[in-house]
Amino acid sequence: MSLVLTFLLAAGAAAPGTVADRTSALESIRPASLRAHLRFLADDLLEGRGTASRGHEIAARYVAAQFEAMGLEPAGTGATFVQTVPLRQAVLVPEGSALSLFRDGRAQELRAGRDYVLPPNLLREESAFDAPVVYVGFGVVAPERRHDDYAGLDVRGKVVALLSGAPAQFPSDQRAYYSSRRLKAETAAERGAVGLLLIQPPEEEKRFPFVRIAEMLQAGLMDWLDGQGNPADALPGLRGSAVLSREGAEALFAGAPRTLDQALADAATGKVGSFALPAVVQGRTRSRHAATESPNVLAVLRGSDPALAKEHVVLSAHLDHLGMGAARDGDTIYNGALDNASGTAALIEIARAFASRPTPPRRSILFAAVTGEEKGLLGAEYFARNPTVPASGIVANFNMDMFLSLYPAQDVIAFGAEHSSLGAVAQEMAGRLGLTVGPDPFPEEVVFIRSDHYAFVRKGIPSLMLSAGLKSADPKVDGPKTFGSWLATVYHSPKDDASQPIDFDSAAKVARLYFLMADKVATDSARPAWNPGDFFGAKFGR
Repeated sequence: MSLVLTFLLAAGAAAPGTVADRTSALESIRPASLRAHLRFLADDLLEGRGTASRGHEIAARYVAAQFEAMGLEPAGTGATFVQTVPLRQAVLVPEGSALSLFRDGRAQELRAGRDYVLPPNLLREESAFDAPVVYVGFGVVAPERRHDDYAGLDVRGKVVALLSGAPAQFPSDQRAYYSSRRLKAETAAERGAVGLLLIQPPEEEKRFPFVRIAEMLQAGLMDWLDGQGNPADALPGLRGSAVLSREGAEALFAGAPRTLDQALADAATGKVGSFALPAVVQGRTRSRHAATESPNVLAVLRGSDPALAKEHVVLSAHLDHLGMGAARDGDTIYNGALDNASGTAALIEIARAFASRPTPPRRSILFAAVTGEEKGLLGAEYFARNPTVPASGIVANFNMDMFLSLYPAQDVIAFGAEHSSLGAVAQEMAGRLGLTVGPDPFPEEVVFIRSDHYAFVRKGIPSLMLSAGLKSADPKVDGPKTFGSWLATVYHSPKDDASQPIDFDSAAKVARLYFLMADKVATDSARPAWNPGDFFGAKFGR
């Protein structure tokens, strides 16, 4: 059955003209067009589209030209398609940066790159701390779970050692929220800590190996700057931090009331097992700062309803990737084909589909190709806090990041579907395309807080992100195995280029689903809403 006929039958009593417009727009989202955009955006000439790089600038101009050619209105600043994000880049200077332990008056120099890795300091070019250490488990304070890793502890003026992640016993949404490293840092700073030592539990080490963390930090850190020129999320009380390897963590725990393995076992059972460590840690960080900037590319299709046109549905995709990095098999270009040229390609074609319709939906639709996702959701955070349209009028966000169209998919994963009325929208529209909606198969990966939609969630805006699912229509392809293998061997590596097998028919189907979801939300009279009692709705809902 053709896509047009499937949609016409599913649309039922909808007005024929409207149905014809929608199906024509759906058919205009073609696999060949997605392939063409992806090949350009992931070409070696763009050198991986690193944030604030020349390659990213070329990609941004390409997207802006596409939007302009469609006849969309600019939604950036100064009647342009660009919202410039001011940034500070910090790179560690190894000379003058070190971490040492002191126990019983004796110093133990730890080895950089083997026992620990120091992130650069975004706030200060020279920073140091010298303080006793307190182990605080996951560093989580969750009143609704009656869990407080800081209970009975005084960490003022001290360094806290904590585990990445959150208790496995927490519901997946709360585990995701409390796994945020930013939240952990804020929690420690609020209690007067002066430094952080992060330890990876074994299950976290499997997903984010110490070696990979070290590689990423070697490229430096970025943050967007507020109106006073300060890093947006700077915590002045924290003087420094470090990530410890297993060897470094064992050195820290030597002579402690409980061994590292015992502390990890307690954490795995959800037990609050915090205690002071018999060590003083001394750290010093020398960082080199540079001011730079990188563009968000923004365009808008004005809604047709005079009242609802003031409200906006935001479709987003991050345009950046990792740029140039450590050589793997002789290749230093991290092209980011699926992550996230795929989402950007879909954003362009969905925008084209909407622009082709004789009558726009009732609400306006804002298309955002944002920068700095790989640096910490920077472009999305900047836009969410400095929107170019009235913040109160942003009713929903649909984010496109890493379609993972590796085979003919029969289902989609809808990250965030359980939190708001957008979940029902996804279910209804997926059914019209013959797709099912599956649950998050990897809740331990806390995907819901790791892509740009979370910047909108933090502003109280219902948000959702799709990926092709695990069910393959090809009996010769094991969906879960293929999916997992890609994450283990291709993700964030130079292998994520345009030469890898990509099923663009599946990518087009996912893009069409985004179109239908955005169209429904932009057409319905009622705004999307958080589900009653939802955790994120309670934390952030307006």
